[in-house]
Amino acid sequence: MSADASPQPRILRFEGAVNLRDFGGYATEDGGRVASGQLFRCGTLADLTQAGQRAFAKLGVKLICDLRRADEKAAEPTPDLVGASGRLEVPIDPGSAVAMRERLNEGGLTLQERIDFMVGINRDLASNHAEDYARMFERLLALEDGAFLVHCSAGKDRTGFACALILHALGVNEATVLEDYLLTNEALDYEGYVHKRIRSRLWTDLEADRESTMALFGVRPEYLRAAYDAIATEFAGVEHYLEQAIGLDGAARQRLRSRYVISAAA
Repeated sequence: MSADASPQPRILRFEGAVNLRDFGGYATEDGGRVASGQLFRCGTLADLTQAGQRAFAKLGVKLICDLRRADEKAAEPTPDLVGASGRLEVPIDPGSAVAMRERLNEGGLTLQERIDFMVGINRDLASNHAEDYARMFERLLALEDGAFLVHCSAGKDRTGFACALILHALGVNEATVLEDYLLTNEALDYEGYVHKRIRSRLWTDLEADRESTMALFGVRPEYLRAAYDAIATEFAGVEHYLEQAIGLDGAARQRLRSRYVISAAA
């Protein structure tokens, strides 16, 4: 698999793209660097314009892992994208997200209630969806050529946890993983994408102030840390979680690193 160790633009501003980013290029703890141009993350792909689709085709993505629910995929179907011949559907719907949607439909939520729901969602991703993420890793390990992309609707929670696990598996430290996670707040188009979602879901109360809105549509450090806390409680750390819950033994992690990490000596 060809790869480039040199830094590349991290946020990809293709027409119609939502939170599209290259999450390679980060240093690993053993002195290597995750290859750029091989690992991508984003939100929905349904809004890609023709120009956006042409730009996307140049990324060389072969496998798209879609973490959305069936109703999300039906409402915003992914277009046929040149080169992306592999599709993996792993629908994830955390229990806390179900409760949050019900509350939003009933009426407004305070800022703290929104934060609490998002903390619960991320805790649930770690505690109850390890088998789903194991399926993602299984296909990622089987990918022999071309780039990989994982996405959901906004590309921040389900996708954010997926990318955190991949980066950890490749040897990136926690501080850098959190840095990549928080980049969503810069990558998301607040005036465009976020307000489109508010209008489409009739959540008019969310437009009251930016902080309250971004509590749901953006990310905060405590969201990912809630997932880490759940992992620490149940598995005594990410390393044990990757092996025991995800099924990545030492040999599997070495295969991943041989494909996606460029050593310091290279």
